Amino acid sequence: MAAAEHDETAGSAVKPVIYWRPGCLYCARLRWGLRRMKVATEELNIWNDPAAAAFVRSVNGGNETVPTVVVAGVTLVNPTPRQVQREFVRQFPGTRTR
Repeated sequence: MAAAEHDETAGSAVKPVIYWRPGCLYCARLRWGLRRMKVATEELNIWNDPAAAAFVRSVNGGNETVPTVVVAGVTLVNPTPRQVQREFVRQFPGTRTR
């Protein structure tokens, strides 16, 4: 599904969407931290997905700043794993992040 058409509520699981690229240490740190915290995510590599790259540019002043994370319509730029988890819990009270 293209990034612009992404529906985070589709299906049975709601997941934060991580826009990332290979070689990005901030992306690696975030992805590792969320896996360690057992937070299920959807990951879109902006180098392999032109729509994902266009979305990241649209929310970052034309820059491909990653990681960019979307949680139920809320965009976080270069967040910590804890910030992503906190936003997820805020958006979906009582929902587990696993």
